[in-house]
Amino acid sequence: MTVKVQVGPPQIAIHQGHTVLISEEDGQINSPSEKGLYFFDTRIISSWAIYANGEPWDLLNGGAVSYYASRIFLTNRSFLTEDGAILPRTLGLIVSRSISGGMHEDLDIINRGQRPAVFQLEIALRCDFADVFEVKAGHIVRRGRITTEWSPSRQHLRTTYRNRDFARTVTISPARFSTKSVYANGRLSFEVALQPGEPWHCCLHYALADGDRQYSPPSHCIGDTHKSPHAETLADWLKNVVKIRTSNEEYYRLFRQALEDMAALRLPIAGTDHMVFMPAAGLPWFVAPFGRDSLIVSLQNTLIYPGFASGTLEVLGSLQAKEEDDYRDAEPGKILHEIRYGELAHFKLIPHTPYYGTADATPLYLIALHAAWRAIGDRALLERHLATAEGCLSWIDNYGDRDGDGFQEYQTRSPVGYENMGWKDSGDCVVYPDGSLVKGPKALCELQAYVYAAWVRMAEVFDALGKPDRAQELRRKAAALFERFNDAFWDEELGFYAYALDGEKNKVLTVASNAGHCLWCGIVPPDRAKKVVERLMAPDMWTGWGIRTLSTHNLAFNPYNYQTGSVWPHDNAMIAMGFKFYGFAAEAARIAHDISVAASQFRGNQLPELYTAFERQETNFPVQYIGANVPQAWAAGSAFMLTQTLLGFLPDAPRAKLYVDPWLPRWLPDIALYDIHLGKHKLDIRFWREGEETAFEVLKGNRRLVERCDIVSKIAQLKTASDPI
Repeated sequence: MTVKVQVGPPQIAIHQGHTVLISEEDGQINSPSEKGLYFFDTRIISSWAIYANGEPWDLLNGGAVSYYASRIFLTNRSFLTEDGAILPRTLGLIVSRSISGGMHEDLDIINRGQRPAVFQLEIALRCDFADVFEVKAGHIVRRGRITTEWSPSRQHLRTTYRNRDFARTVTISPARFSTKSVYANGRLSFEVALQPGEPWHCCLHYALADGDRQYSPPSHCIGDTHKSPHAETLADWLKNVVKIRTSNEEYYRLFRQALEDMAALRLPIAGTDHMVFMPAAGLPWFVAPFGRDSLIVSLQNTLIYPGFASGTLEVLGSLQAKEEDDYRDAEPGKILHEIRYGELAHFKLIPHTPYYGTADATPLYLIALHAAWRAIGDRALLERHLATAEGCLSWIDNYGDRDGDGFQEYQTRSPVGYENMGWKDSGDCVVYPDGSLVKGPKALCELQAYVYAAWVRMAEVFDALGKPDRAQELRRKAAALFERFNDAFWDEELGFYAYALDGEKNKVLTVASNAGHCLWCGIVPPDRAKKVVERLMAPDMWTGWGIRTLSTHNLAFNPYNYQTGSVWPHDNAMIAMGFKFYGFAAEAARIAHDISVAASQFRGNQLPELYTAFERQETNFPVQYIGANVPQAWAAGSAFMLTQTLLGFLPDAPRAKLYVDPWLPRWLPDIALYDIHLGKHKLDIRFWREGEETAFEVLKGNRRLVERCDIVSKIAQLKTASDPI
């Protein structure tokens, strides 16, 4: 009998917006470590510990009760007082926290002993105000000055960091307590005197400030978090998105957790409600707007909430580069990679203001715009973002193709820019078969595929906008790129696509997962698709927990490394959809099963950003990568893309059609989806296996909107015809 090992980091993470708390499981923040209370890319609190007469407490259990709140149960060790020893486990301490702008902390103690207990409750705090980039790098430089002020009368402990015009402040204020606190020697102390059975309560309010902008903590205690605005918006989100029912409990848990993760990562956009937002990439390192990540997440969410893309398209369009700036790798029409708000960005010591070092976000913007329109059916969406789209198309022609050879290449011009600008953006991820690094301008295979897909899809957009000449121009360019790509990147002996062309235009014949994205984009001829699928599912690539980023045959293979052998859920979901588009439904379902089973090994069925995976056996399990973001937006979104793949969803809201081509495997014999949005319509659909076939029925909504199709033929129509698919 197989025993499931629950894998995950030994920590508690809660957050809301740009405020993040990462603590140990007992609620403490140990120093030195990467944990802390973060606020707009600055670590405010770097050390937090709680004591009874100088003695630490013992952990019973604790964890997050929602994405923005946690509770931790502790009990005392034996410690001495003037009246004698307090026996162990006679005091119970509950530390409860909730975040909304600032942080609210509840301290609840009860005396379960038979004698009175009088002692000092002490909280030791330190603030380092370190930039998140420096915390992650483990190299912190103090540039400004920290000052601390204690007001006994107002019971305010204010600590401020200031470096010229950059400032961050935390003000800690006890509330709802019976005796005044004292601050000395870096500790906030309370005199606690409890009769047997008597409780004691205190609130600590952590108000945060970014310069003059104040962020207040929640006013309510933990017991009332269900009344908070975040609880209401979470409930509203879960009400409006697609829900599923299935007899496969593992898959249900994966999908349900992904819905909550997506809600948790919403970054609010001024002037909009909570259903219009841009997702943060992941916790704790990427709580910021990203280009590539947010666009891929928007594509993943086409199934569960088509309006998801609205905020992403709006924000990224507003930040589209307007001029050349070598330091930030910016060029007119380019979509950003990342924007940051900490001290390093403020003083331009890093280029993230924003930084444009990504080669794929620009074509992905066009693909996401097309997908959103197909799911929502709103012509005004296209018109609103047409200027941004034209800028993207111009950038692809004038800057993406650096040397005029018809392929997309990248190379940083910034002294602090990224070496690699695809989704695999670590400095060591693009390698030759012998494991050595590829340098110079690189033309990744999936970059060509993204541009091909962008041109094909924008051709349909221009047809819809009444611009057939523009549409035909893009189709001609796409057809030419299709031929050029397949001549230059395919290697007959390898039976696979080159990972990239190097700076000398030589093929980098490394077997990597990137070629799977070429299937997703449709740039692979049908007669080569089988070879690509088989190569990706070969033992050196397929683990049973998902497809690796790099073949085990490569000398650079390292499953513990970021992108040279690890498994990424979003990468697998895109590959699975590519398999489906070429008719390999069983192989696509196998990947979906891999990711679902892997998710069941992680705490709460919560997929991390990436994981290490050896061949799946009864005695094996996936191992979370050290430093992986959890939750992470495109890891969560992979559950939605895999579901879309299994069911063959192709929305065509402009023409009031939802095409489906379902193929359910034995491990997922039934699944029902509720509240599917198709334009202004809403549908409930049930799918189930009948022998080796998959049947479906529309439970709610207009049955005539849903039509079974052959997804391979439907996708193929996009490439050549101006007629709608």
